[in-house]
Amino acid sequence: MRTITASEAKQGFASLIDAASREPVVIQRQKRAVAVVLSMAEYERLTRLNVAEFQRFCDRIGNQAEAAGLTEDKLAELLASTD
Repeated sequence: MRTITASEAKQGFASLIDAASREPVVIQRQKRAVAVVLSMAEYERLTRLNVAEFQRFCDRIGNQAEAAGLTEDKLAELLASTD
């Protein structure tokens, strides 16, 4: 992964975009990583992974709740409760 300074990113924005199409580019300010520029394809891939992971998490929790006896009716009752 390539790393450049914020000043380099500002001065060479077109080059930054070209580099990001090949690999993520870390931008540093005062020797501290502050941002990453990546291609749209990589962003979409990461977004799909996050959505899939969240769905697996929800399915796992739902299965545990069902195994513990939680039904849709009981859930609705709990959500409607003002206690």
